[in-house]
Amino acid sequence: MTNRLASSTSPYLLQHAENPVDWHEWSPEAFAEARERDVPVLLSVGYAACHWCHVMAHESFEDQATAEYMNAHFVNVKVDREERPDVDAVYMAVTQALSGHGGWPMTVFLTPDGEPFYAGTYYPPVPGRGMPSFRQVLEAIDHAWREQGAEVRESAANIVSQLAFKPLPQSTVDAEVLSGAVVSLLGHFDRAHGGFGGAPKFPPSMVLEFLLRHHERTGSVEALSMARATCDAMAAGGLYDQLAGGFARYSVDAAWVVPHFEKMLYDNALLLRVYTHLSRRDPSPRYARVVRETAEFLLRTLATPEGGFAASLDADTDGVEGLTYVWTPAQLAEVLGPVEGARAAVLYGVTEEGTFEHGTSTLRMLGEPVPEITEALLAAREQRPQPGRDDKVVTAWNGLAITALAEAGSVFGEPRWVEAAVRAASLLLDLHVVDGRLLRTSRAGVAGTAAGVLEDYGCFAEGLLALHQATGDQQWLTSACSLLDTALARFAGSEPGVYYDTADDAEALVQRPSDPSDNASPSGASSLASALVTASVLGAHRSAEYRAAAEAAVARAGLLAAREPRFAGHWLSVAEALEHGPVQVAVVGGDADLVSAAWREVHGGGVVVAGDPDSAPLLADRPLVDGGPAAYVCRGYVCDRPVTTVDDLTAALHR
Repeated sequence: MTNRLASSTSPYLLQHAENPVDWHEWSPEAFAEARERDVPVLLSVGYAACHWCHVMAHESFEDQATAEYMNAHFVNVKVDREERPDVDAVYMAVTQALSGHGGWPMTVFLTPDGEPFYAGTYYPPVPGRGMPSFRQVLEAIDHAWREQGAEVRESAANIVSQLAFKPLPQSTVDAEVLSGAVVSLLGHFDRAHGGFGGAPKFPPSMVLEFLLRHHERTGSVEALSMARATCDAMAAGGLYDQLAGGFARYSVDAAWVVPHFEKMLYDNALLLRVYTHLSRRDPSPRYARVVRETAEFLLRTLATPEGGFAASLDADTDGVEGLTYVWTPAQLAEVLGPVEGARAAVLYGVTEEGTFEHGTSTLRMLGEPVPEITEALLAAREQRPQPGRDDKVVTAWNGLAITALAEAGSVFGEPRWVEAAVRAASLLLDLHVVDGRLLRTSRAGVAGTAAGVLEDYGCFAEGLLALHQATGDQQWLTSACSLLDTALARFAGSEPGVYYDTADDAEALVQRPSDPSDNASPSGASSLASALVTASVLGAHRSAEYRAAAEAAVARAGLLAAREPRFAGHWLSVAEALEHGPVQVAVVGGDADLVSAAWREVHGGGVVVAGDPDSAPLLADRPLVDGGPAAYVCRGYVCDRPVTTVDDLTAALHR
């Protein structure tokens, strides 16, 4: 027996297609039914790789008695937060305000008009640890709705009015603010283990990018030290897959030993970019290894047959978290033999008592990698059951992957990575762009129905701009500018620098979401600002307008950047690029050594374009020198004289 979700294109919704719950997708029909029956809407939001979403599904949504109660007293709506980030954002703000915390699964009760009046996250099947059971919550909500309906509706209306969007005032983000952000981050820095704050500890990818850019501009030892120490600790810990490459979502402990095992495309794309940029400032083999392994993980494990990249790998395998990834000393010995098994146990920190659960250990890297051991263990691990894959293609996250692969491929001289970025960009342009507007997702070559949000436009435009730089092909710049023009026309608010996360003609929710903070991935507004800056220095058709719009957006996020830099990493990175120029490198004449040096030495936020004179806007009016190749370096509106040797180019970029 299946429910309405059986026809969905979302892997997360399909996970619930055989629940006895009479689920609806988010739709006008669901709310119409709630009005007709005069019952609340039970909104359940999650995503395919979410461990506790699976737990609550097994405990409650697969339970016949619970489902019958839900069906009798509510209209039940299931939402994939990755397909509908707008719905997720609106009700996550409510959940955080009402409960003091957020997360997934998210459980929100709404009036038939979509107004929320009660919210929480995971609820257990029986009371415990200070939490009511899910059934107790259901019964209390039903009772309140039947006995105090007018008060419930009034409360819901008040909640919506209290959470009305108020844009931040404009505030300058200058060199002083950027240096102050580094000082603030030092106060949160974990000197023992790297990263910021305590457990659980998330990879601070965008903050790391900011610290690297700040070091490049100012020479700050503190900024580079925090970035390097954090990258070292993450790459050596259980957060990183020591056998196959790629990073897990977060560490449950402060020392990066035990990860939450799901692997998300956005984390790996953002971290691939960070380690690529760090490798330009520190030639340590460990950073190059992480770049190569993570790029290959994207191509090998997350690439889809259509050319895009899948959203995630599940945290669980056969319902057991980490089953694919953890080891005991006996399992190592079984694969490698007793001598090499004991050596591997020391190398990877696998102990008899275990670092994870039930005597098993995650793998860390406590020495230098041994390729033969890695290959043997990976081959053995591939014979184990594997985690599920959410194979929907999300526009924004693919944009992040395109950017990272285009840049890493150019820096490391790996054309396969650039070619993979080209395939993904081509898929998105062919399938996700309809009548000039972006769709949020596709799956198996079939486009979804959800409209693209601001982060989709910003992140994908940035990816197209990275491809223009990596290939010199004008089509990518043209397509990026088309997306940016649409974003400026459709997502801007009435005040300068203010942007909404949904378009002006998108489905109307109880609020129009606008969250400027950078969290697991860049905010919509900061991703747009970044792409606008990049396009402006690449000589796009509206360069001056793009730069002005980016500067206004950064100013609107100034207070956030100054007061909470941990949640403004992408904004700070954009501000660093603006403060630094950004740097432009135009290489004419096709000299491979000059092009390689430009990619190796350019600063984060800077741009590189190579090709024949006048073959791209950045190459216009930049002729050969004495009939031979040359490189032109500019910062902002000031240019150096052209150079013709690698040494002179390197010196110009370090000046």
